[in-house]
Amino acid sequence: MSFDHRTTVDPTRSADRARSRRNRVVAIGLGAVVVAGLLAFGSYTVLEETASKDSGADSGTQDAKQAEPTEQGKRGLPAEPVAGEKSWDAAKLTRNHVATDVAYPMEPPVGGDHAQAWLNCDGVVYEKAVRNVNAVHSLEHGAVWVTYNDEAADGDVRKLASRVGSTPYSLMSPYAGQDGAIMLTAWGKQVTVDGADDRRVAQFFAKYVQGAQTPEPGAPCTGGIDG
Repeated sequence: MSFDHRTTVDPTRSADRARSRRNRVVAIGLGAVVVAGLLAFGSYTVLEETASKDSGADSGTQDAKQAEPTEQGKRGLPAEPVAGEKSWDAAKLTRNHVATDVAYPMEPPVGGDHAQAWLNCDGVVYEKAVRNVNAVHSLEHGAVWVTYNDEAADGDVRKLASRVGSTPYSLMSPYAGQDGAIMLTAWGKQVTVDGADDRRVAQFFAKYVQGAQTPEPGAPCTGGIDG
């Protein structure tokens, strides 16, 4: 009787080894996926934090710019008294709407009864004289009115027109009957200046465009009439 001396392989043990190898391969693959995911998440987090910091820096810079005072504010123009300025008691400047012209005690008028329609004053330069009763209504809304006569230099008129044209709540017109060559008027306030470069021009605008003297702050300077 002969015997086969070749080793007999247990099929069950062979299957276990194959299954173990497959499990290791799967575990290694899953580990690689997890590591790759963690790396990707870490990179995203770093990028997000960097972007957030940059955004915060930009926002801070923008806020700082908005918080910076204007040049007028830095120079304290609104707080300074305007040399040579004349003032009237606001309590004595009546504010009734009338349908007729008004004989004002000063020229240009600084307040008083006026027409129901205001003069458009959103940086408007009028080439011809305007009605007092409409301009006074604009003053009530917080506008500054720049007026000039034939004695004003052409260069000054052009410079003042440029300032008015870029300043909401202001208007400009010729005014033959006034005493000074160039005058600035707000509700209850008035000053005669030497020219467009007179520092009092900047002072007056800074102080009285929608200033504390305004009887109706926030009232519109558009939607009225044009001369």
